[in-house]
Amino acid sequence: MHDFAACQPQATNVILHAFDWPYHRVTAHAQAIADAGFKAVLVSPPMKSLRASPATPWWQRYQPQDYRVIDNQLGNTEDFRQMTASLKALNLEVYADVVFNHMANESKTRCDLHYPDQTVLRDYQQQAAHYESLKLFGDLSEPLFTEQDFVSAFPIRDWTDPWQVQHGRISGGQEDPGLPTLSCNENVVKAQQAYLRALKTMGVSGFRIDAAKHMTLTHLKQVWDAEIADGVHIFGEIITDGGATREEYELFLKPYLEQTSLGAYDFPLFHALFKVFEQQGSMAELINPYSVGQALAFDRAITFAVTHDMPNNDVFLDQVMCEENEQLAYCYLLGRDGGSPLIYADLDTSGLSNQAGRPRWVDSWQNPLLQRMIHFHNQVHGQPMQCLEYSDSHLVFSRGEQGVVAINKGQREQVITLPTGKYTDWLAMPGVVVESFEKAGPQLQLRLPARSGAMLIATKNK
Repeated sequence: MHDFAACQPQATNVILHAFDWPYHRVTAHAQAIADAGFKAVLVSPPMKSLRASPATPWWQRYQPQDYRVIDNQLGNTEDFRQMTASLKALNLEVYADVVFNHMANESKTRCDLHYPDQTVLRDYQQQAAHYESLKLFGDLSEPLFTEQDFVSAFPIRDWTDPWQVQHGRISGGQEDPGLPTLSCNENVVKAQQAYLRALKTMGVSGFRIDAAKHMTLTHLKQVWDAEIADGVHIFGEIITDGGATREEYELFLKPYLEQTSLGAYDFPLFHALFKVFEQQGSMAELINPYSVGQALAFDRAITFAVTHDMPNNDVFLDQVMCEENEQLAYCYLLGRDGGSPLIYADLDTSGLSNQAGRPRWVDSWQNPLLQRMIHFHNQVHGQPMQCLEYSDSHLVFSRGEQGVVAINKGQREQVITLPTGKYTDWLAMPGVVVESFEKAGPQLQLRLPARSGAMLIATKNK
């Protein structure tokens, strides 16, 4: 077991998931992202993948052809380098999504498992100066991987069998040969480490491990050794249907947490949030979900209200919260203590609309209410969390002496007595009022309308 946690940056940043954004778009918005309070930006996989005119779908970014150059629909190595420099100049961390479980499914055009294929290698030779300028490492005159770098091909049929999940191919059905699964051998590990070192050299300080559930723990620990992990925030995608005692948690997430010190998507907490806000669960379940196995440890959790898979894959569509509940979930995630909140924003890859008929997550990161939540998070970071009041429909907790968070998911107004002091409500949602009343001396109360939240910052009398 590697003790990665000690060498990773403090995992408290609010991360913008700029999902499938071209690199030049991230560069153009760098200052606005910093002003919004984000501390890190996660970008889609910076590898070589298929590009075409007018465009390829988002999932092509998750079908790598080569690690040695960045050349895909989002830009190339130079675009990525400019983006990284722009973000670092504003003290924004750069996180990269990496795909190490598999390579692209190109079975419709060829039978071999050479990556990249002969067509790409020919392009490298014909445009040698161009691709040399894009090269991250290695020799572009030969394939990065060949047949010996892949496990035997078979589709995953039993998704509760860890061996099948970690050795079989992810496929779309019986007619789909699936994504060729890489072996954990010396050549694969060496190439993947060379790629990570190259990205670190360019300024990348965080890695999201795509499909980490499908990689063996041996493979994960060999790639992310102490040197690679030094000074880097690393977190894996281990999709589960809930927290402790749930089958997928016990089979996949629990061993990952026990045998590595890497971070992970907090699917246990997400399912707790979904139950509370979408399925009439009690707000009491959010007082301390970690204590009952429904949330990950504060320093390992990537917390979220939606991931890119949920709106973009039919199988996960039923996990998309309504817009109002997603807003309340963010109020909780950005108000609570623990984890690195991940805020999803796309360019309408899903085609889903919000209540106003506009694309649901396009520029959602610019929502003023969300940005006020982020600034509250940054203001009270590190302050202890204590429950002050709760019922099935509302929850109130303090953040030390600096702030108070109140959420009312119910259909009736809640009137809440506040700790002694003076407060400013940073959210200023419609109908929320902080007012004085007399009861054995002057006191303050918060009037919290139905389906609303408040984030109060304690202010000192001048």
